[in-house]
Amino acid sequence: MNASNMELLRTKATAARSAYEPGYDPMLDATPGAGVDYAPTYWIGTAGEPPADDGPIQHDTEVEVAIIGAGFTGLTTAIFLAQEYGIQSVVLEANRTAWGCSTRNGGQAQCASGRLKRSQWIKRWGLDTALKMHRECVEGMENFKELIKDIDCDPQPGGHLYIAHRARVMPTLEEEAKLLRDTFGYNAQILDARTVKEQWVGDQEAHGAMHEPEGIGVHAAKLAFGYIKKARALGVKVHPASPVAGWETRDGYHYLRTPGGVVRAKTVAVATGGYTSNHLHKEFKNRLMPVLSNSVVTRPLTPQEIAACNFHTHQVLTDTRVLRNYYRLLPDNRLQIGSRSAISGRQAPEDKYEKNLREAIARKFPAIAGIELEYSWWGWVDVSHDMMPRIVQPDPKERIFYAMGYGGNGVMYSSQAGRRMAQRIAGRGAELDLPIFQDRLPFPNVREMVVSEAFAPFRRLGQRFLYRWYHLKDEQL
Repeated sequence: MNASNMELLRTKATAARSAYEPGYDPMLDATPGAGVDYAPTYWIGTAGEPPADDGPIQHDTEVEVAIIGAGFTGLTTAIFLAQEYGIQSVVLEANRTAWGCSTRNGGQAQCASGRLKRSQWIKRWGLDTALKMHRECVEGMENFKELIKDIDCDPQPGGHLYIAHRARVMPTLEEEAKLLRDTFGYNAQILDARTVKEQWVGDQEAHGAMHEPEGIGVHAAKLAFGYIKKARALGVKVHPASPVAGWETRDGYHYLRTPGGVVRAKTVAVATGGYTSNHLHKEFKNRLMPVLSNSVVTRPLTPQEIAACNFHTHQVLTDTRVLRNYYRLLPDNRLQIGSRSAISGRQAPEDKYEKNLREAIARKFPAIAGIELEYSWWGWVDVSHDMMPRIVQPDPKERIFYAMGYGGNGVMYSSQAGRRMAQRIAGRGAELDLPIFQDRLPFPNVREMVVSEAFAPFRRLGQRFLYRWYHLKDEQL
Protein backbone atom coordinates (compact mmCIF):
# COMPACT_ATOMS: atom_id res chain seq x y z
CA MET A 1 0.00 0.00 0.00
CA ASN A 2 1.45 3.36 -1.00
CA ALA A 3 1.80 6.39 1.25
CA SER A 4 -1.24 8.24 -0.15
CA ASN A 5 -3.50 5.24 0.53
CA MET A 6 -2.14 4.97 4.07
CA GLU A 7 -2.92 8.64 4.58
CA LEU A 8 -6.48 8.03 3.32
CA LEU A 9 -6.92 5.35 6.00
CA ARG A 10 -5.88 7.84 8.64
CA THR A 11 -8.48 10.41 7.58
CA LYS A 12 -11.41 8.09 6.95
CA ALA A 13 -13.14 5.20 8.69
CA THR A 14 -12.26 1.76 7.37
CA ALA A 15 -15.17 0.40 5.32
CA ALA A 16 -16.82 -2.89 6.16
CA ARG A 17 -15.35 -5.97 4.51
CA SER A 18 -18.48 -8.07 4.89
CA ALA A 19 -22.17 -7.62 5.69
CA TYR A 20 -23.62 -7.60 9.19
CA GLU A 21 -23.87 -11.13 10.61
CA PRO A 22 -26.89 -11.37 12.93
CA GLY A 23 -26.21 -14.82 14.41
CA TYR A 24 -22.80 -14.44 16.09
CA ASP A 25 -22.67 -16.38 19.36
CA PRO A 26 -19.65 -15.82 21.66
CA MET A 27 -20.20 -19.15 23.41
CA LEU A 28 -19.84 -21.08 20.16
CA ASP A 29 -18.02 -19.03 17.51
CA ALA A 30 -14.23 -18.67 17.42
CA THR A 31 -14.21 -14.97 16.47
CA PRO A 32 -16.89 -12.36 15.78
CA GLY A 33 -15.55 -11.93 12.24
CA ALA A 34 -13.07 -9.68 10.48
CA GLY A 35 -14.31 -6.32 9.27
CA VAL A 36 -18.01 -7.13 9.66
CA ASP A 37 -20.40 -4.19 9.24
CA TYR A 38 -22.38 -2.63 12.10
CA ALA A 39 -25.67 -3.97 13.40
CA PRO A 40 -28.57 -1.85 12.06
CA THR A 41 -29.17 0.04 15.31
CA TYR A 42 -30.79 3.42 15.79
CA TRP A 43 -27.47 4.66 17.13
CA ILE A 44 -25.53 3.74 13.98
CA GLY A 45 -28.37 4.97 11.77
CA THR A 46 -28.35 8.45 13.31
CA ALA A 47 -24.73 9.05 14.41
CA GLY A 48 -23.37 10.18 11.05
CA GLU A 49 -20.20 8.84 9.48
CA PRO A 50 -17.90 6.85 11.79
CA PRO A 51 -14.70 8.73 12.61
CA ALA A 52 -11.33 8.00 11.07
CA ASP A 53 -9.28 5.09 12.32
CA ASP A 54 -5.81 3.70 11.60
CA GLY A 55 -6.82 0.87 9.29
CA PRO A 56 -6.26 -2.85 9.81
CA ILE A 57 -2.93 -4.20 11.04
CA GLN A 58 -0.82 -4.60 7.87
CA HIS A 59 2.41 -6.15 9.15
CA ASP A 60 4.11 -7.54 12.25
CA THR A 61 4.54 -4.84 14.85
CA GLU A 62 5.70 -4.36 18.43
CA VAL A 63 3.82 -2.26 20.98
CA GLU A 64 3.98 -1.51 24.68
CA VAL A 65 0.27 -2.07 25.36
CA ALA A 66 -2.24 -3.86 23.11
CA ILE A 67 -5.92 -3.41 23.94
CA ILE A 68 -8.36 -5.94 22.47
CA GLY A 69 -11.74 -4.34 21.83
CA ALA A 70 -12.48 -0.85 20.48
CA GLY A 71 -15.63 -0.21 22.48
CA PHE A 72 -16.33 1.95 25.52
CA THR A 73 -13.95 0.06 27.83
CA GLY A 74 -11.06 -0.38 25.42
CA LEU A 75 -11.16 3.21 24.21
CA THR A 76 -11.41 4.75 27.68
CA THR A 77 -8.55 2.54 28.86
CA ALA A 78 -6.46 3.92 26.00
CA ILE A 79 -7.55 7.48 26.77
CA PHE A 80 -6.59 7.27 30.44
CA LEU A 81 -3.31 5.48 29.72
CA ALA A 82 -2.28 8.34 27.45
CA GLN A 83 -3.84 11.19 29.39
CA GLU A 84 -2.91 10.22 32.94
CA TYR A 85 0.25 8.14 32.53
CA GLY A 86 1.78 9.05 29.17
CA ILE A 87 1.52 5.42 28.00
CA GLN A 88 0.65 4.88 24.35
CA SER A 89 -1.42 1.88 23.30
CA VAL A 90 -2.73 0.17 20.20
CA VAL A 91 -6.38 -0.88 20.09
CA LEU A 92 -7.32 -3.98 18.07
CA GLU A 93 -10.92 -4.42 16.93
CA ALA A 94 -12.21 -7.51 15.10
CA ASN A 95 -14.78 -5.65 13.01
CA ARG A 96 -15.67 -1.96 12.69
CA THR A 97 -14.80 0.32 15.59
CA ALA A 98 -17.25 0.16 18.52
CA TRP A 99 -18.98 -2.71 16.73
CA GLY A 100 -20.18 -4.74 19.74
CA CYS A 101 -21.90 -3.80 23.01
CA SER A 102 -21.04 -0.11 22.64
CA THR A 103 -23.42 0.52 19.73
CA ARG A 104 -26.15 -1.99 20.65
CA ASN A 105 -27.08 -0.97 24.22
CA GLY A 106 -29.90 1.25 25.46
CA GLY A 107 -27.69 4.28 26.13
CA GLN A 108 -28.62 4.37 29.83
CA ALA A 109 -25.83 5.58 32.10
CA GLN A 110 -26.83 4.66 35.66
CA CYS A 111 -25.00 4.86 38.99
CA ALA A 112 -24.28 1.12 39.10
CA SER A 113 -21.50 -1.31 38.22
CA GLY A 114 -23.30 -4.67 37.92
CA ARG A 115 -26.63 -6.35 38.52
CA LEU A 116 -26.68 -6.26 42.35
CA LYS A 117 -28.46 -3.62 44.46
CA ARG A 118 -26.85 -1.88 47.44
CA SER A 119 -28.75 -4.11 49.87
CA GLN A 120 -27.30 -7.14 48.11
CA TRP A 121 -23.78 -5.68 48.40
CA ILE A 122 -24.25 -5.53 52.16
CA LYS A 123 -25.38 -9.17 52.30
CA ARG A 124 -22.43 -10.29 50.19
CA TRP A 125 -19.58 -8.16 51.50
CA GLY A 126 -20.74 -6.32 54.60
CA LEU A 127 -21.53 -2.64 55.14
CA ASP A 128 -17.99 -1.22 54.99
CA THR A 129 -17.28 -2.73 51.59
CA ALA A 130 -20.75 -1.79 50.33
CA LEU A 131 -20.11 1.83 51.29
CA LYS A 132 -16.82 1.76 49.38
CA MET A 133 -18.56 0.21 46.38
CA HIS A 134 -21.12 3.00 46.45
CA ARG A 135 -18.37 5.62 46.52
CA GLU A 136 -16.76 3.88 43.56
CA CYS A 137 -20.00 4.15 41.59
CA VAL A 138 -20.57 7.81 42.52
CA GLU A 139 -16.96 8.60 41.59
CA GLY A 140 -17.48 6.67 38.36
CA MET A 141 -20.52 8.80 37.54
CA GLU A 142 -18.50 11.98 38.08
CA ASN A 143 -15.70 10.58 35.93
CA PHE A 144 -18.24 9.78 33.20
CA LYS A 145 -19.70 13.30 33.27
CA GLU A 146 -16.23 14.81 33.01
CA LEU A 147 -15.26 12.50 30.17
CA ILE A 148 -18.33 13.27 28.03
CA LYS A 149 -18.60 17.01 28.64
CA ASP A 150 -16.92 17.78 25.30
CA ILE A 151 -18.57 14.91 23.38
CA ASP A 152 -21.79 15.67 21.52
CA CYS A 153 -23.68 12.54 22.58
CA ASP A 154 -27.18 14.01 23.14
CA PRO A 155 -27.13 13.69 26.95
CA GLN A 156 -30.45 13.49 28.78
CA PRO A 157 -29.58 14.07 32.46
CA GLY A 158 -31.80 14.20 35.52
CA GLY A 159 -31.75 10.77 37.09
CA HIS A 160 -33.28 7.32 36.76
CA LEU A 161 -36.88 6.30 37.36
CA TYR A 162 -37.22 2.68 38.53
CA ILE A 163 -40.89 1.84 37.92
CA ALA A 164 -42.78 -0.83 39.91
CA HIS A 165 -44.60 -2.95 37.30
CA ARG A 166 -46.70 -4.63 40.02
CA ALA A 167 -48.04 -3.36 43.33
CA ARG A 168 -46.32 -6.10 45.35
CA VAL A 169 -42.91 -4.67 44.35
CA MET A 170 -43.48 -1.32 46.08
CA PRO A 171 -42.52 -2.40 49.64
CA THR A 172 -39.16 -3.65 48.33
CA LEU A 173 -38.58 -0.35 46.50
CA GLU A 174 -39.49 1.59 49.64
CA GLU A 175 -36.99 -0.41 51.71
CA GLU A 176 -34.24 0.09 49.13
CA ALA A 177 -34.92 3.84 48.87
CA LYS A 178 -34.75 4.20 52.66
CA LEU A 179 -31.46 2.28 52.74
CA LEU A 180 -30.04 4.48 49.98
CA ARG A 181 -31.00 7.66 51.83
CA ASP A 182 -30.18 6.67 55.41
CA THR A 183 -27.10 4.47 54.93
CA PHE A 184 -25.54 5.62 51.67
CA GLY A 185 -26.54 9.29 51.72
CA TYR A 186 -28.00 8.88 48.24
CA ASN A 187 -31.23 10.81 47.84
CA ALA A 188 -33.57 8.22 46.33
CA GLN A 189 -37.24 9.14 46.57
CA ILE A 190 -40.44 7.08 46.38
CA LEU A 191 -43.25 8.24 44.09
CA ASP A 192 -46.77 6.85 44.21
CA ALA A 193 -48.57 5.58 41.11
CA ARG A 194 -50.63 8.73 40.60
CA THR A 195 -47.56 10.98 40.79
CA VAL A 196 -45.63 8.81 38.33
CA LYS A 197 -48.46 8.76 35.78
CA GLU A 198 -49.46 12.42 36.11
CA GLN A 199 -46.10 14.15 36.56
CA TRP A 200 -43.53 11.85 34.95
CA VAL A 201 -44.76 9.30 32.43
CA GLY A 202 -48.10 7.64 31.74
CA ASP A 203 -46.79 4.09 31.92
CA GLN A 204 -50.01 2.17 32.52
CA GLU A 205 -48.13 -0.59 34.33
CA ALA A 206 -46.73 1.82 36.94
CA HIS A 207 -47.73 1.14 40.55
CA GLY A 208 -45.21 3.68 41.82
CA ALA A 209 -41.49 4.19 41.39
CA MET A 210 -38.15 4.95 42.98
CA HIS A 211 -36.35 7.97 41.60
CA GLU A 212 -32.56 7.99 41.77
CA PRO A 213 -30.78 11.35 41.46
CA GLU A 214 -28.10 10.00 39.11
CA GLY A 215 -28.80 8.83 35.58
CA ILE A 216 -28.06 10.11 32.08
CA GLY A 217 -29.35 8.94 28.73
CA VAL A 218 -26.83 9.18 25.88
CA HIS A 219 -26.61 8.46 22.17
CA ALA A 220 -24.47 5.34 22.31
CA ALA A 221 -22.75 5.59 18.92
CA LYS A 222 -22.07 9.32 19.21
CA LEU A 223 -20.47 8.58 22.57
CA ALA A 224 -18.35 5.75 21.13
CA PHE A 225 -17.33 7.86 18.13
CA GLY A 226 -16.40 10.68 20.51
CA TYR A 227 -14.17 8.31 22.45
CA ILE A 228 -12.45 7.24 19.22
CA LYS A 229 -11.72 10.86 18.29
CA LYS A 230 -10.49 11.64 21.80
CA ALA A 231 -8.23 8.56 21.87
CA ARG A 232 -6.67 9.21 18.47
CA ALA A 233 -6.08 12.87 19.34
CA LEU A 234 -3.96 11.56 22.22
CA GLY A 235 -1.88 9.42 19.85
CA VAL A 236 -3.71 6.11 20.28
CA LYS A 237 -3.75 3.83 17.21
CA VAL A 238 -7.12 2.16 16.55
CA HIS A 239 -7.06 -0.80 14.14
CA PRO A 240 -10.39 -2.29 12.95
CA ALA A 241 -10.71 -5.52 10.92
CA SER A 242 -7.93 -6.97 13.09
CA PRO A 243 -9.37 -9.87 15.10
CA VAL A 244 -7.06 -11.77 17.42
CA ALA A 245 -7.17 -15.25 15.90
CA GLY A 246 -4.25 -16.63 17.92
CA TRP A 247 -2.51 -15.73 21.18
CA GLU A 248 0.81 -17.08 22.42
CA THR A 249 2.89 -15.94 25.38
CA ARG A 250 6.66 -16.48 25.30
CA ASP A 251 9.48 -14.95 27.35
CA GLY A 252 7.28 -12.25 28.83
CA TYR A 253 5.79 -11.14 25.49
CA HIS A 254 2.34 -11.75 24.06
CA TYR A 255 2.05 -12.57 20.38
CA LEU A 256 -1.38 -11.66 19.04
CA ARG A 257 -1.99 -13.06 15.56
CA THR A 258 -4.27 -10.99 13.32
CA PRO A 259 -5.01 -11.49 9.60
CA GLY A 260 -2.56 -8.71 8.69
CA GLY A 261 0.32 -9.51 11.03
CA VAL A 262 1.42 -10.43 14.53
CA VAL A 263 1.29 -7.81 17.28
CA ARG A 264 4.01 -8.33 19.90
CA ALA A 265 3.09 -6.67 23.19
CA LYS A 266 4.46 -6.53 26.70
CA THR A 267 0.99 -5.88 28.09
CA VAL A 268 -2.46 -6.95 26.87
CA ALA A 269 -5.73 -5.45 28.13
CA VAL A 270 -8.92 -7.26 27.16
CA ALA A 271 -12.10 -5.22 26.77
CA THR A 272 -14.35 -7.41 24.63
CA GLY A 273 -17.41 -7.47 26.92
CA GLY A 274 -20.35 -9.55 25.74
CA TYR A 275 -18.50 -10.40 22.51
CA THR A 276 -15.68 -12.26 24.29
CA SER A 277 -15.23 -15.55 22.49
CA ASN A 278 -14.54 -18.68 24.51
CA HIS A 279 -11.66 -19.24 22.07
CA LEU A 280 -9.83 -15.94 22.66
CA HIS A 281 -7.65 -17.11 25.58
CA LYS A 282 -7.88 -19.81 28.24
CA GLU A 283 -8.37 -17.14 30.93
CA PHE A 284 -11.78 -16.15 29.55
CA LYS A 285 -13.22 -19.55 28.74
CA ASN A 286 -16.66 -19.83 30.39
CA ARG A 287 -15.97 -16.88 32.70
CA LEU A 288 -19.00 -15.00 31.36
CA MET A 289 -22.61 -15.94 30.69
CA PRO A 290 -23.41 -13.81 27.62
CA VAL A 291 -27.12 -13.03 27.30
CA LEU A 292 -29.00 -11.32 24.50
CA SER A 293 -30.97 -8.11 24.74
CA ASN A 294 -33.37 -6.83 22.06
CA SER A 295 -34.14 -3.19 21.43
CA VAL A 296 -36.53 -1.28 19.16
CA VAL A 297 -37.03 2.39 18.33
CA THR A 298 -40.31 3.78 17.00
CA ARG A 299 -40.94 6.50 14.48
CA PRO A 300 -41.07 9.97 16.11
CA LEU A 301 -44.13 10.44 18.27
CA THR A 302 -46.46 13.32 17.38
CA PRO A 303 -47.22 15.99 20.02
CA GLN A 304 -50.64 14.41 20.40
CA GLU A 305 -49.13 10.96 21.02
CA ILE A 306 -46.66 12.37 23.55
CA ALA A 307 -49.58 13.98 25.37
CA ALA A 308 -51.60 10.74 25.22
CA CYS A 309 -48.66 8.85 26.78
CA ASN A 310 -48.20 11.72 29.25
CA PHE A 311 -44.45 11.92 28.71
CA HIS A 312 -43.13 14.68 30.97
CA THR A 313 -39.59 13.34 31.15
CA HIS A 314 -36.71 12.27 28.94
CA GLN A 315 -34.98 10.57 31.85
CA VAL A 316 -33.94 6.93 31.66
CA LEU A 317 -36.63 4.48 32.78
CA THR A 318 -36.53 0.83 33.77
CA ASP A 319 -39.18 -1.40 35.29
CA THR A 320 -38.82 -3.89 38.11
CA ARG A 321 -39.13 -7.10 36.10
CA VAL A 322 -36.26 -9.54 36.51
CA LEU A 323 -36.33 -9.65 32.68
CA ARG A 324 -36.63 -5.91 32.80
CA ASN A 325 -37.71 -3.38 30.22
CA TYR A 326 -35.48 -0.34 29.78
CA TYR A 327 -36.96 2.60 27.89
CA ARG A 328 -37.10 6.36 27.40
CA LEU A 329 -38.26 9.12 25.10
CA LEU A 330 -35.28 10.05 22.92
CA PRO A 331 -34.36 13.66 22.05
CA ASP A 332 -36.07 13.33 18.65
CA ASN A 333 -39.25 12.09 20.40
CA ARG A 334 -38.93 8.45 19.39
CA LEU A 335 -39.61 5.80 22.01
CA GLN A 336 -36.78 3.33 22.62
CA ILE A 337 -37.47 0.15 24.57
CA GLY A 338 -35.49 -3.02 25.15
CA SER A 339 -35.53 -6.22 27.17
CA ARG A 340 -33.94 -9.65 27.41
CA SER A 341 -34.17 -11.79 24.32
CA ALA A 342 -33.24 -15.15 22.78
CA ILE A 343 -31.01 -17.77 24.38
CA SER A 344 -28.65 -18.35 21.43
CA GLY A 345 -27.33 -16.22 18.60
CA ARG A 346 -29.01 -18.42 16.02
CA GLN A 347 -32.42 -17.74 17.59
CA ALA A 348 -31.91 -13.97 17.91
CA PRO A 349 -33.41 -13.01 14.50
CA GLU A 350 -36.75 -14.71 15.26
CA ASP A 351 -39.72 -12.33 15.03
CA LYS A 352 -41.14 -13.29 18.42
CA TYR A 353 -38.55 -11.23 20.30
CA GLU A 354 -39.50 -8.05 18.47
CA LYS A 355 -43.15 -9.00 19.04
CA ASN A 356 -42.48 -9.14 22.80
CA LEU A 357 -41.35 -5.51 22.69
CA ARG A 358 -44.37 -4.48 20.61
CA GLU A 359 -46.53 -6.03 23.33
CA ALA A 360 -44.58 -4.18 26.04
CA ILE A 361 -45.25 -0.87 24.27
CA ALA A 362 -48.96 -1.72 24.03
CA ARG A 363 -49.15 -2.57 27.77
CA LYS A 364 -47.31 0.50 28.91
CA PHE A 365 -48.58 3.00 26.34
CA PRO A 366 -51.85 1.75 24.80
CA ALA A 367 -52.32 5.06 22.98
CA ILE A 368 -49.47 4.10 20.63
CA ALA A 369 -50.09 0.34 20.39
CA GLY A 370 -49.12 -0.80 16.91
CA ILE A 371 -46.86 2.19 16.26
CA GLU A 372 -44.36 1.77 13.42
CA LEU A 373 -40.91 0.55 14.45
CA GLU A 374 -38.06 2.06 12.45
CA TYR A 375 -35.16 0.24 14.13
CA SER A 376 -34.88 -3.23 15.64
CA TRP A 377 -31.70 -4.99 16.79
CA TRP A 378 -30.15 -7.18 19.44
CA GLY A 379 -26.80 -7.53 21.16
CA TRP A 380 -24.89 -9.55 23.72
CA VAL A 381 -24.60 -8.45 27.34
CA ASP A 382 -21.60 -9.55 29.44
CA VAL A 383 -23.17 -10.98 32.58
CA SER A 384 -20.79 -12.44 35.14
CA HIS A 385 -21.76 -15.54 37.09
CA ASP A 386 -21.95 -13.57 40.36
CA MET A 387 -23.60 -10.52 38.75
CA MET A 388 -20.66 -8.13 39.36
CA PRO A 389 -17.86 -6.95 37.05
CA ARG A 390 -14.13 -7.47 37.40
CA ILE A 391 -11.22 -5.17 36.58
CA VAL A 392 -8.24 -7.36 37.37
CA GLN A 393 -4.82 -8.73 36.54
CA PRO A 394 -5.68 -12.42 36.97
CA ASP A 395 -2.08 -13.65 37.24
CA PRO A 396 0.54 -11.29 38.74
CA LYS A 397 3.21 -13.13 36.76
CA GLU A 398 1.62 -12.21 33.42
CA ARG A 399 0.91 -8.74 32.02
CA ILE A 400 -2.70 -9.54 31.12
CA PHE A 401 -5.53 -7.34 32.40
CA TYR A 402 -9.25 -7.33 31.72
CA ALA A 403 -12.40 -5.36 32.51
CA MET A 404 -15.81 -6.90 31.82
CA GLY A 405 -18.95 -8.37 33.37
CA TYR A 406 -21.03 -5.19 33.75
CA GLY A 407 -24.33 -7.06 33.30
CA GLY A 408 -26.01 -4.29 31.32
CA ASN A 409 -24.67 -1.39 33.39
CA GLY A 410 -21.61 -0.68 31.28
CA VAL A 411 -22.56 2.62 29.63
CA MET A 412 -21.34 4.57 32.65
CA TYR A 413 -19.19 2.07 34.50
CA SER A 414 -17.13 1.11 31.44
CA SER A 415 -15.49 4.54 31.60
CA GLN A 416 -14.60 4.04 35.26
CA ALA A 417 -13.44 0.50 34.49
CA GLY A 418 -11.25 1.87 31.70
CA ARG A 419 -9.80 4.36 34.14
CA ARG A 420 -9.15 1.63 36.73
CA MET A 421 -7.63 -0.75 34.17
CA ALA A 422 -5.28 2.00 32.98
CA GLN A 423 -4.37 2.61 36.62
CA ARG A 424 -3.51 -1.06 37.09
CA ILE A 425 -1.51 -1.24 33.86
CA ALA A 426 0.50 1.80 34.96
CA GLY A 427 1.30 0.12 38.29
CA ARG A 428 -0.81 2.58 40.31
CA GLY A 429 -3.53 0.23 41.50
CA ALA A 430 -2.29 -0.71 44.97
CA GLU A 431 -5.20 1.06 46.66
CA LEU A 432 -7.85 -0.74 44.58
CA ASP A 433 -8.96 -3.05 47.37
CA LEU A 434 -12.59 -3.72 46.44
CA PRO A 435 -13.61 -7.29 45.55
CA ILE A 436 -14.21 -6.34 41.90
CA PHE A 437 -10.53 -5.40 41.61
CA GLN A 438 -9.10 -8.45 43.36
CA ASP A 439 -10.66 -11.70 42.13
CA ARG A 440 -11.08 -13.22 38.70
CA LEU A 441 -14.49 -13.53 37.12
CA PRO A 442 -15.89 -16.68 38.74
CA PHE A 443 -16.94 -19.84 36.99
CA PRO A 444 -20.58 -20.85 37.34
CA ASN A 445 -21.44 -22.73 40.48
CA VAL A 446 -21.07 -26.15 38.89
CA ARG A 447 -18.00 -28.27 39.43
CA GLU A 448 -15.59 -29.73 36.89
CA MET A 449 -18.11 -29.83 34.02
CA VAL A 450 -18.08 -26.08 33.63
CA VAL A 451 -14.58 -25.92 32.20
CA SER A 452 -15.60 -28.10 29.29
CA GLU A 453 -16.95 -26.58 26.09
CA ALA A 454 -19.31 -29.52 25.94
CA PHE A 455 -21.11 -28.10 28.98
CA ALA A 456 -22.14 -24.92 27.15
CA PRO A 457 -25.46 -26.35 25.85
CA PHE A 458 -26.39 -27.35 29.40
CA ARG A 459 -25.78 -23.81 30.62
CA ARG A 460 -28.10 -22.64 27.86
CA LEU A 461 -30.69 -25.20 28.94
CA GLY A 462 -30.46 -23.87 32.50
CA GLN A 463 -30.84 -20.32 31.19
CA ARG A 464 -33.99 -21.34 29.31
CA PHE A 465 -35.57 -22.73 32.50
CA LEU A 466 -34.48 -19.64 34.44
CA TYR A 467 -36.12 -17.33 31.91
CA ARG A 468 -39.38 -19.27 32.21
CA TRP A 469 -39.22 -18.99 35.99
CA TYR A 470 -38.42 -15.26 35.79
CA HIS A 471 -41.34 -14.70 33.41
CA LEU A 472 -43.67 -16.54 35.80
CA LYS A 473 -42.33 -14.50 38.73
CA ASP A 474 -42.58 -11.20 36.82
CA GLU A 475 -46.08 -11.65 35.42
CA GLN A 476 -48.05 -14.09 37.58
CA LEU A 477 -46.70 -14.82 41.07
